[in-house]
Amino acid sequence: MATFLYKLGRLSFRRRWLVVSVWMALLVAVGAAAATAGDPAEEEFSLPGTEAQQAFDLLAEEFPQANAEALTTKVVFQAPEGETLNDPANQAAVRAVTDQLATGDKVISVTDFYEGGQLSPDETIGYVDVTYDGSWADVDNDMRDQFASAVEAGTDAGLTVQSSGELVTAEMDMGSGEIIGIVVAAIVLVITFGSLVAAGLPLLTALIGVGVGMSAIGALSATLGLTEMTGILAMMIGLAVGIDYALFIASRYRAELMAGHSREEAVGRATGTAGSAVVFAGLTVVIALSGLAVVGIPILTKMGLAAAATVVVAVLIALTLVPAALAIVGKRIFGKKLRAQNPETGVPASLSGGKENFGSRWAKGVLRRPWLVLVASVAGLGLMAAPVASLELGLPDNGTAATDTTQRQAYDLLSDGFGPGFNGPLMIVLEAPDGGDVMASADTIAEAIGGLDDVVATAPAFPNEAGNVAMMSVFPGSGPSSAETTDLVSEIRSDLAPQLEAETGVNILVSGQTAAQSDFSQVLSDALVPYLALVVGLAFILLMLVFRSVLVPLKAALGFLLSVLASLGAVVAVYQWGWLGAFGAEPQPIMSMMPIFMIGVVFGLAMDYEVFLVTRMREAHVHGESPRQAIITGFNLNARVVTAAAVIMISVFAGFMTMGESMVMMMGFGLAMAILLDAFVVRMTIVPAVMGLLGERAWWMPKWLDRILPNVDVEGETLEKYLESTGKGRQDATAKEPEPAGVS
Repeated sequence: MATFLYKLGRLSFRRRWLVVSVWMALLVAVGAAAATAGDPAEEEFSLPGTEAQQAFDLLAEEFPQANAEALTTKVVFQAPEGETLNDPANQAAVRAVTDQLATGDKVISVTDFYEGGQLSPDETIGYVDVTYDGSWADVDNDMRDQFASAVEAGTDAGLTVQSSGELVTAEMDMGSGEIIGIVVAAIVLVITFGSLVAAGLPLLTALIGVGVGMSAIGALSATLGLTEMTGILAMMIGLAVGIDYALFIASRYRAELMAGHSREEAVGRATGTAGSAVVFAGLTVVIALSGLAVVGIPILTKMGLAAAATVVVAVLIALTLVPAALAIVGKRIFGKKLRAQNPETGVPASLSGGKENFGSRWAKGVLRRPWLVLVASVAGLGLMAAPVASLELGLPDNGTAATDTTQRQAYDLLSDGFGPGFNGPLMIVLEAPDGGDVMASADTIAEAIGGLDDVVATAPAFPNEAGNVAMMSVFPGSGPSSAETTDLVSEIRSDLAPQLEAETGVNILVSGQTAAQSDFSQVLSDALVPYLALVVGLAFILLMLVFRSVLVPLKAALGFLLSVLASLGAVVAVYQWGWLGAFGAEPQPIMSMMPIFMIGVVFGLAMDYEVFLVTRMREAHVHGESPRQAIITGFNLNARVVTAAAVIMISVFAGFMTMGESMVMMMGFGLAMAILLDAFVVRMTIVPAVMGLLGERAWWMPKWLDRILPNVDVEGETLEKYLESTGKGRQDATAKEPEPAGVS
């Protein structure tokens, strides 16, 4: 493969403007398709095969009028202290607000809590539901302004008015996180390369790749049901790996120029060697993300596949557009000061002025005390992982929003007025077999459920037109994300429902937010072991192909487990325990999909640094260096670049913590922490310590296994033989006339 990529790199060098034109044309074409595509899909959360989803599907079939695609926004009123909402002045103020709400664009109905029982027992708090004819995509600024004007009228009259729902949910600022990451990346790249031109190259190529990927997601969003969240996560990952992959190839290009090769030859060699590592690093990320499909949750599958597709684009960009861009940049990949060291050729003899760089010093320091470094690093990561023992999973709701938001204040008012369980009622679906009358048994079932300890009220059952299916609401005494409510769901399903079904013959299904959350957590728990087996197994085989070793992939997998557990522990401490204030959010359960999504993403990204660092060690070892010296050489050549790449990836992920959306903030923090720990503790510290302790045994592989595994030649051994046969071997580089500095 290295030989093929070498030829591809040289071809991209020679046809640089054609390659650039093709990618720009593709960007414009996909962008145009996205601009003319339909509205993006709404968040459709489904859990195939679960009881909650079975109930949702039954309701959609039997109560179509209740499942129409309509927006609903809840407006909550509170009377001034010492007054009630039944006082004449307050009634008039509420009526004025509801009348104004009813005149808004696309409003279908506004309920009346004076007639519908939507008033708290002490008459101080009440609410109305405003239903709109449209979907999330139909919400515009006029609708928001009309709604805000009506709410302001109630506030001006002395009432406390808060609201929740789609109309008051702010759109996520997709640009702020991206901009922060790009700014930090630019600073790191300038420091790394010492050249504005060189720093701009990875940024520009990565942005083109992200532009193509995001535009493709936008073009396919309506057709494939790809949501806004899918695009954000794809952008987060695509931008990070796009910059990293370009950085590694550009760095290798500089090294090949310094080895005495011409610009075209340097591009070819960089693409053949570093490009091979990029391919396999990208494959590990794609495997990890695509493997999310085994979980069986459609939204998670789409998120994983969309992000994987963006990574594929980043790899293709790195193998074609980056070599073309390097051809255009030429020797300006070095800063002016570095080019001035050798005015004749414009290529410096050394990036460190002949001094031993930090990477070499770091590797030697680790190798002097490998056992001490290993034990201290593992112990530190183990300590950070301790909070995982108290991990609580849940789904984000208004109760976890920042306390200064209207959604959170509306949530708290409803809890105060109607009880904590009002914000997350259970939905009980009753189905009579063979078209029987379900209402004949509804009162018996309601009475039995109402007698449970954590149930404070049950609403009357509401039948469909045929009378064979009914739904009823059950209000727990505890909040939707509490363990008590989860226990109540389990009690109804496992104990009470079978008993009632035997007595009445009616099929009882428990659904609603808390039930769906419980099912979701169970689905993820059941899928975790198969997912880990698939992803780690495939990646293990891939890494054996790359490193021609059994112990190196095993070490890589164990190191990943340490970093992901430690980073997940940090997420628990910050978001669940509330350390550091969690950026304004209250302590909350960890999002249910967080652990498995972190495992998928972090495993793929962690293997990037493993591949980039250890392939350089493997390359040095294959070309005759001792195991110890190969470790030092690998760090001497790649530690600085891996450090820069990790800082860039951390900054990209951390930038998304500013977006205000709970799921994105938590994901950004978790991924940033995981990369920090994996890059600097596992790959830069534990890896050289373990490799030093293993010595030659690190590269051991059974002979029978070595024979059956194909040789993918990531270290460029066959490429070197090919180059020697064509007169371009290592010994030939210094024998040739160097390119003059004028050739830029």
